[in-house]
Amino acid sequence: MPKLRGEAFWRETLRSAHYVVAPMVDQSELAWRLLSRRHGAQLCYTPMLHAQVFLRDANYRRENLYGEACPEDRPLIVQFCANDPEVFVQAALLAQDYCDAIDLNLGCPQMIAKRGHYGAFLQEEWDLLQRMILLANEKLSVPITCKIRVFPEIAKTVKYAQMLEKAGCQLLTVHGRTKEQKGPLAGVASWEHIQAVRKAVSIPVFANGNIQCLKDVEECIRKTGVHGVMSAEGNLHNPALFEGRNPLVWEMAEEYLEIVQKYPCPLSYVRAHLFKLWHHTLQVYQQLREELAKVKTLEGIVDVNRELKLRCQEEIANQKEGEKPKEGLPFFHWICQPYIRPGPKERCKENGASGTEKGMRGKRALEEEEDGNSEFLSKNKQKKKLRNPNKSFDPSLKPKYAKCDQCGNPKGNKCVFNMCRGCCKKRAFKETADCPGHGLLFKTKYEKSLSWQSSQRVIQTPELSRRGNVDVGDTAVLKEAGDG
Repeated sequence: MPKLRGEAFWRETLRSAHYVVAPMVDQSELAWRLLSRRHGAQLCYTPMLHAQVFLRDANYRRENLYGEACPEDRPLIVQFCANDPEVFVQAALLAQDYCDAIDLNLGCPQMIAKRGHYGAFLQEEWDLLQRMILLANEKLSVPITCKIRVFPEIAKTVKYAQMLEKAGCQLLTVHGRTKEQKGPLAGVASWEHIQAVRKAVSIPVFANGNIQCLKDVEECIRKTGVHGVMSAEGNLHNPALFEGRNPLVWEMAEEYLEIVQKYPCPLSYVRAHLFKLWHHTLQVYQQLREELAKVKTLEGIVDVNRELKLRCQEEIANQKEGEKPKEGLPFFHWICQPYIRPGPKERCKENGASGTEKGMRGKRALEEEEDGNSEFLSKNKQKKKLRNPNKSFDPSLKPKYAKCDQCGNPKGNKCVFNMCRGCCKKRAFKETADCPGHGLLFKTKYEKSLSWQSSQRVIQTPELSRRGNVDVGDTAVLKEAGDG
């Protein structure tokens, strides 16, 4: 059967899916996908998988895709991050029998993507992307799709989308933010960019960004003309988003935990999902938040979930008539609802700093508080404090390191040049010198190399004298000629 393309692929294989659950690292695993499908999702993506690891590691393949067969989990698109055409296609060939399409991640804006050179950090390398998609389109039995972020300029975004379509992309998901828009700087996604792409290409387009409820989905489709809408954060806080419902949190949490019993996944995934579902409630019951962070078994997580449910039911029983939600929430905290990510100013205020203070101090600045009090520490430091109550984060107690003469980083204690390893390596190489303190032996290795070359010439010279009837007394002349 020939491979379906474009609109036919979306209509027949993806069953005209409008409601889509995004690929989310460690969060769109099978159990969560099944929960989302039960509550309105029509298409799901796997978490982003690393093509090179998928290719070389059988355990990674089994844990992320080759687990128990589940007919309910279709249609399904497997997403890879990659920067090498051959590696991408070889990984995709191993995955194509377990999904309906392969997606190339060109949208991840995180630092790990920058270090690994994938995701949104490939969006300027059009020649490489063309080669990757052309090869995948040629070799795979399933369609190739792409998920991208936009450029600041609409015109460049449109050309980018058209290039991907021409290379063989059969469906395009457009996240209406640039790669710089992330975390507290995320801001509002541009539906204008998405609309322009939709008008400029003939393949199906999904929109991503600004989706918190079903009304947002409907408005996005109406304004942009896209075929479907993808949700990530909105889905994590309310898996019934595509049903247009705001159920009780414990209903979704209990249903998810039941699915996990049948389709197990790492405990860290389960814990992360409950932190999202119970986000607003855990601001009220901080002690239970700490218990959820520390618990080490699925049974323990079920117990914390049960206790949160009991606390909320007790609160509902004692509720006064006409009482309204607190903290400016649209619903009471025990109801699934959107989480609005705070902007830079709000984040600074949450962390106890003025928005006008130099640099608008973020959470890193909190780690520099003199008293080391956990009240003023970042969440990461607070977790470390829970694991080790005696640990101090007082900067005045930290050891002071001597600085590198070159760049100011801490120098090696035994460095002969009084430098950090990076600067020491450059200098030792330039001067053909040794630094035992950093384990750099350029001089020693060079001298050994010269010695080895000299011994090789001595060995070869008698051989020449025997083969060419050269007098042994002439070996010195030959050696000199060789040295020249």
